[in-house]
Order: sequence, then structure tokens, then C-alpha cells
Amino acid sequence: MTLTPPRTLTIAGSDSGGGAGIQADLKTFAALGCFGMSAITAITAQNTLGVTGVHAIPGAMVAAQIDAVASDIGVDAAKTGMLGSAEIVEAVAAAVDRHGIRKLVVDPVMIATSGATLSDDATAQAMVRLLFPRALVVTPNLPEASYLLGRTISRRADMERAAADLIALGCPAVLLKGGHLEDDGDAARTGGLDDLLMTADGRVRVFTHPRIDTPNLHGTGCTLAAAIAAGLARNLTLEDAVSAALDFVSQAIAAGAALRIGSGNGPLNHGFAPKTLG
Repeated sequence: MTLTPPRTLTIAGSDSGGGAGIQADLKTFAALGCFGMSAITAITAQNTLGVTGVHAIPGAMVAAQIDAVASDIGVDAAKTGMLGSAEIVEAVAAAVDRHGIRKLVVDPVMIATSGATLSDDATAQAMVRLLFPRALVVTPNLPEASYLLGRTISRRADMERAAADLIALGCPAVLLKGGHLEDDGDAARTGGLDDLLMTADGRVRVFTHPRIDTPNLHGTGCTLAAAIAAGLARNLTLEDAVSAALDFVSQAIAAGAALRIGSGNGPLNHGFAPKTLG
């Protein structure tokens, strides 16, 4: 009997430290029973302390990687991470159209956990124009949403309006991540961190998870977007894929809280046995 596992593609940068980027994505895909593939957009020199070098891959080579795997293996779902230049965004958008990739998760990576800038205005504008309308869901954190909307978003009360404004930019759905929420009265009432999913038809769902006190959060956004793509590849609905992915990330953070890898922002533990896969 021949079996074909769900096929998932990450289009993102390489993290030499192994905690984020394609390394985190491939670990996530494997943990969730998918066959992972990659199209590398940039090579970074980084560790738990920060990013010390970035080398972008030419857009044509990024497209060639996508063409190679999509034409032979096939892609059930894909996610984007660090793209690095408007040229790469354009190449990715064209490849998405060329291969009919409909289940696309766009993580608008702009700032690393260490604070290093991973994008510029031209890249961000190209993402909004070319990838947001092609995505099934876009997954910004609050600093990224603030950058895209030109205003500070840091409180729970700001999130629903911000999600609606992001949808107005062309996203069919937005998962606005609350990991950077201020510890205000709204956060205290919910008892943890809120992530807000809004779709273009106005439906809203808020997911709440406990805040885990740990510095080991490097690669959280990459892991979440990859886990959503894995759920979509397994034919979960968007809401169920998001719910299962958030559970996976919460458990991976908890399992990685005691890890001692490097002397800065350590990674999650992608290798734990997840209790809830959706």
C-alpha cells in the first residue's frame, strides 16, 4: 500500500542557530506528520544572542527551488517567513500562482526576537500588495501589525480594530498574535495571552493560552505559521488549523522552558509529544 503524507513547503530564511526559520518549520512539519520541503530565501548567521549576518538568495533561485519541489513532489500547503527583498516577494507570488498553491500562510516576518530588522519598506509593501491577497491567512504579531498600520498596537482593546484594518489591506483572514500584549487590565481578565482570528466576513474568534515565563521563545512565530500550514495540509478548516497550531506552540513553549541552549533567547522544544493535534 502506497501512502502520500501531507506535503508542506516553507519559503523562508535559514537560521544557523536552528531555532527559527526553515529549521523550526521543518521540525514542526515533522512533528505534525507532514513531509516538509524548503525554498531558502536567505542565509543568516545567528544564534540565541542575535543576527550577525544576512545573505539574500536571488529571487530567481528562490523561484527555482519552489518550481523544483512543486513540479515533482507537490504542495498541499505552504508558509512564508523571512523574504528579505521585494524581488523575492515578486518571485514567490509568481510561483504561488504558477503552481496553484491555494493554502498559503503568510507570516510577515520583519523583526527577529533579538530585535534585528529583517525587512524594509519596499519588501513590506510588496508583501501587502502581492502576498496578502494570495494568502489564506496572514499571521502578524503586534509590532508587525503596528508597522503595517502605522500606529502602535499593544493592548487587547486595540486588536479587533487592527485586525479589521489589516483585512482591509487585502487579507482574507488575519491571526493577530498577542504575545507582545501589555500586561493591562484586559489581559488580566482573560487570564493569559489572547490571539485573535478574524475573517473577511467579520467572524472573530479569540484563543487564550497561559503566559509561560521563559526566555526560550525564539522561533515562536515561525513555528505557529508552520503548524497552521500543517493543519491546512491535513485538510483542517482554517479555524481548526489555527486552534491546533496554537495548542502545539503553547505545549512546545512549556516543554522548552527548561532547555538550556545558548545564552540568549533559546528555542522551543519542537520534539515533544504533542497532546492535541486537532
